[in-house]
Amino acid sequence: MNGWYEQAAEKLKAEKKAGTYDRYAKAMKEAVCEALDGFCRQDAEFAQAVVQGGSFEDCMKAVAKNCGSAISDLEVFRRAVRFYFPGADVKFHMTVNLCADVEAEAGPAARAAGAGPKILDLEDFL
Repeated sequence: MNGWYEQAAEKLKAEKKAGTYDRYAKAMKEAVCEALDGFCRQDAEFAQAVVQGGSFEDCMKAVAKNCGSAISDLEVFRRAVRFYFPGADVKFHMTVNLCADVEAEAGPAARAAGAGPKILDLEDFL
């Protein structure tokens, strides 16, 4: 890891506990904090922006602002990231595993032997 990540992780953890949140922010703060921690782990520049940026409480206020009765996860995480790093974006990658029950029954030995899902990126063939 890097020094920025450790500082960002500590800041997020401490500020998440210390803040006061409205009902919307309270419902989202755990997931947002976890996502931000992951983003900080991925990119030292983003971690630095979190360390040097505003408070997590203010971030959650920005995320919850005008969210109405519903907001998508993607938009929540996008608002949180842009609070610390304006102009940044978040992308989701979702997959479906139609054999999840079969794989669960096969157990860890089968997964360790490589009997897991295979992911192909069709762009590799272009």
